[in-house]
Amino acid sequence: MKELKSLTRLEESFNKLPSIGKRTAERLAYSVLDMSEEDVEEFCDSLKSIKTQIHRCPICGAYTESDVCDICSNPSRDQHTLLVVSYPKDVISFENMESYNGLYHVLGGIISVQNGKSIDDLNIGGLIERLKTGTINEVIIATNPTIEGETTAIYLSKVLKDYVANITRLAYGLQMGATLDYTDSLTLAKAIEGRRKL
Repeated sequence: MKELKSLTRLEESFNKLPSIGKRTAERLAYSVLDMSEEDVEEFCDSLKSIKTQIHRCPICGAYTESDVCDICSNPSRDQHTLLVVSYPKDVISFENMESYNGLYHVLGGIISVQNGKSIDDLNIGGLIERLKTGTINEVIIATNPTIEGETTAIYLSKVLKDYVANITRLAYGLQMGATLDYTDSLTLAKAIEGRRKL
């Protein structure tokens, strides 16, 4: 049977998405083929609008459809605490928690030699500019507990100490329900370091 070039092209497009293998891409492409014309149009419009309507907030770097995100433009947020995260989707994780009411700063990645990400690729200059205003009392570094995340956090703590007195790091360690005999040594070490009084 002759190859259906349009279907193959769609499969290849789906295959570019993370966690989508060849088989899943094929299933998705055939699903689109079975969709109504209206649903396909809506799907296409959604894909186009995500690139034209959503952009980074010029202040914090989070995703927004407005000129400035609703967090940066909200005067009721704690204007003295700044949570530094690696990626825009990290902001959503903290917002879903509904217990943090400060501001954010998105670095746009982490220092990673393996992935070709250096200090110059991160939005550290924008972070320093925000700290120069003198309104931020605490910077909470919330990079992932990985080697790259730790490297980024250590670098930030050294660079930012001239601009803000209180630099903290998210506490992390044992998960609820974790068993000690299956926990790696780095996690156990961090759990000991992050211990608190009962």
